[in-house]
Amino acid sequence: MPKTERSVNLYDTLQAWCREWRPDCSFDGRTEKDYRRWRAAFSRHYRRCLGPWPGRVNPRLEVVERVERPDHLREKVLFDSSERVTVPAYLLTPRGLRPGDRRPGILAAHGHGDGKADICGVSREKNDENVNKRLDTLNYEYAVEAVRRGFVVIAPDWCPFGERRPPPWWCRPNRDPCNITDLAWQYFGRPLITQSIWDGMRAVDVLAKHPNVDPRRIGVIGLSQGGTMTTHLLINDRRLRAGVVSGYISTVRVDALNERGRGNTCGAQHVPGLLLHGDIPDMLGLAAPKPVLFEIGRKETCFHYPDMMKAYRHLRTIYEAAGALDRIAADVHPNDHRWSGKKAWSWLERWL
Repeated sequence: MPKTERSVNLYDTLQAWCREWRPDCSFDGRTEKDYRRWRAAFSRHYRRCLGPWPGRVNPRLEVVERVERPDHLREKVLFDSSERVTVPAYLLTPRGLRPGDRRPGILAAHGHGDGKADICGVSREKNDENVNKRLDTLNYEYAVEAVRRGFVVIAPDWCPFGERRPPPWWCRPNRDPCNITDLAWQYFGRPLITQSIWDGMRAVDVLAKHPNVDPRRIGVIGLSQGGTMTTHLLINDRRLRAGVVSGYISTVRVDALNERGRGNTCGAQHVPGLLLHGDIPDMLGLAAPKPVLFEIGRKETCFHYPDMMKAYRHLRTIYEAAGALDRIAADVHPNDHRWSGKKAWSWLERWL
């Protein structure tokens, strides 16, 4: 009997697991019956991976700042999402709305960087050349673009970004706050992503009660980490009717953990145990039949274009089995990791 190859280095162990440890619930069906059976099973696995939700508390919504911009009102709000957890967010409202006017709402999910400030135009007000170059490279201020197009927008800071980033001395130099905070959170039995999803659902509570929002017409959008949050919020909040996932659809098993991805993982996006049961496109399958547009860059360097397209094709098979193939689409653009917006706004106007 041939000897099993030994793996002393843990990188080699991980590569072997990725090749040989097959998930037990990745979608491989074709019919609606297959889809419904798979959805019931995978949904149970997914919820166990996330662990229990935090408990509800009185949100104690407070407006702490108002800034009049030429085309919209920007309000900074605070609300409590769970015990000892307060979430800061920006609310952007188009100018000129009359009492009783109801507009569709958007939860705008930021990615890595300076949190909500980046996508709401606040970072640009610092007049820092390097900051503005980063914002332009990412085409990052999609919350501002949304309010200019007539949407009412809420943009919270996710864990651990913006005002919620732990102090540098606690994280220690050269360590990732996302990873450190996730590890600390899990000592209390909660993945950090679960807290962020819960915070996002509580942000939808705030948005849905806004006097100028039609609560039946709320969507969610985001780039990168924002695409992660868009994914999980579409799965978990029934009030979110449609979304745009930019620069996120991919796989952990084939890309993030291999030689090209070089450990392209993040504690703020970590779903413990996911690869035992499936991968990112399987998670996204739980959003079906909600309409979702995917932005995929041909020159992606954060992710890998071939892997992204393979993940997208797998997700299309899930949507097809669910009878919702007309509710999934892609904007394959010629750029690197950035918000495209070429098809996003017409997609949202169609479905909201």
